[in-house]
Amino acid sequence: MSLLPPPSLLHCRCGSRSLSGARATNAFSRFKASWQEVAGVLVFSAIPFTAVKAIANSSLGEALQRRMEEKKKLYQDNSAKLKALSDKARKESVWYGEGRPRWLGPISYEYPAYLNGELPGDYGFDIAGLSQDPVALQKYFNFEVLHARWAMLAALGALIPEILDLTGAFHFVEPVWWRVGYSKLKGDTLDYLGIPGLHVAGSQGVVIIAICQALLMVGPEYARYCGIEALEPLGIYLPGDINYPGGALFDPLNLSSDPKAFEELKVKEIKNGRLAMVAWLGFYTQAALTGKGPVQNLLDHIADPPQQSALYLKISVAHLYMICTFGIYLILKFIT
Repeated sequence: MSLLPPPSLLHCRCGSRSLSGARATNAFSRFKASWQEVAGVLVFSAIPFTAVKAIANSSLGEALQRRMEEKKKLYQDNSAKLKALSDKARKESVWYGEGRPRWLGPISYEYPAYLNGELPGDYGFDIAGLSQDPVALQKYFNFEVLHARWAMLAALGALIPEILDLTGAFHFVEPVWWRVGYSKLKGDTLDYLGIPGLHVAGSQGVVIIAICQALLMVGPEYARYCGIEALEPLGIYLPGDINYPGGALFDPLNLSSDPKAFEELKVKEIKNGRLAMVAWLGFYTQAALTGKGPVQNLLDHIADPPQQSALYLKISVAHLYMICTFGIYLILKFIT
């Protein structure tokens, strides 16, 4: 009587061990490649800091800074003149001051006195009294401008891949914005514009991509924290403020040369940014209820509007629920 297991069982065990070993090897290889890529991104993200420091400490940086200091008085005078013209344009504009439009329109309402129309997009809306402190008001405005710009960029990022895929211009592994994270959880490789091999972190896991994004955002966030004076060691003077730095880097089309038009552009920007933030609320709700992207939802509505009416009712109810919940939160915060 043999004490050895049957050959088939031996083969299964050996095969399982071989398969497990192969999986462990592949997992280790992926892990090693991932951290190699993170190291590469870390080095890449450190290049701007290193380059700025190297230039600032070099003879070239000293020459650029010296030239900027010689002209800084002229720059400051021009900046002061533009600011004076901007203040005058705001006083004459229908979008600023006491005569600006209000969020309730013709309805009589006691609007807070601390919202005096100095900021673009100020419609007198602050039912919770969050902006009574002028410092807090400016901080909230800075945050709103920042999030509005991110929302507009993100909306393009959600719409364009789906449009390109539906029109056949490019084919993506996953064109729908909310399914990209899910495809990464499944281990799919994402190529930019559907071109095989064109990816920086698209072959890596979600954690690695998150680390790469965090590292790449350190530079811009640090520069924003330092303020518009951060580039002066390189001989670059920015005439504006933290939200509208201006200069050749942040205003290449020289839109600020016309103060009246520029003040209206600020209002248009914040209005479109708020619309983009509300649009993202719609993107979230549609994704949860339909499992489709916003472009496909639009095409479905155009193809058969009656069939989509019940779905839109659900979306509207979901929107109303979220808005009411937020409103109750603001009221409770105001009462307490």
